[in-house]
Amino acid sequence: MSAPLQIGLLVFPRVTQLDFTGPLQVFSSVPGAKLHLIWKRIEPVPSDSVLMLTPTMTFADCPQLDVICVPGGSGTNDLLNDEEVLDFLRRQADGAKYVTSVCTGSLALGAAGLLKGFRAATHWSAMEMLSEFGATPTKTRVCVDRNRITGGGVTAGIDFALTLVSMMRDRTTAEAIQLSMEYNPAPPFNSGSPDTAPAEVLALVTERIAPNQPRRLDAVKRAAARVT
Repeated sequence: MSAPLQIGLLVFPRVTQLDFTGPLQVFSSVPGAKLHLIWKRIEPVPSDSVLMLTPTMTFADCPQLDVICVPGGSGTNDLLNDEEVLDFLRRQADGAKYVTSVCTGSLALGAAGLLKGFRAATHWSAMEMLSEFGATPTKTRVCVDRNRITGGGVTAGIDFALTLVSMMRDRTTAEAIQLSMEYNPAPPFNSGSPDTAPAEVLALVTERIAPNQPRRLDAVKRAAARVT
């Protein structure tokens, strides 16, 4: 019998829960997969909503993963200069078959020096920050560059996970999971991208996220200075 497919998703304070619960739902249906929610300690971790998350595995106890996935959220700012987190990502990336992220989790991969020379996607609000880490920002729902697979913002995590399943297993397995989830999106509005959202909606969201941007950019600059 073949060894189980080891898939690990990082959880951390103020993670955007849909960034990882979308892929988690997909990966949970992969035959032969063993899933881990990983953090420094086994203790409840607050998401960016009311939901509390409980890791299942510590960095110290984590086996070598086949897939390491870093979701995003406002909490990624604190990951970018956290050497304990970055060292864990580097160690896992050395032996992982796939090094992956969703949303701004790609910034953490970049801060660990894992995206230099790779194309990568992220949330639209952080897209240009990827270049600080030597990555090529790529505006797409899912970006595949060798064994680096990165998803765009939040809901792209489901697309990312289905794409990865088709690569790890086969298209039929991925499509069967998609059907079982009835993942057949038909959004009520065409506002899911800054390219299509009405100008007033884009302005509203840009204003809302503006207070966080200087802190994120500062964290990115400090992390990039170490990487380069």
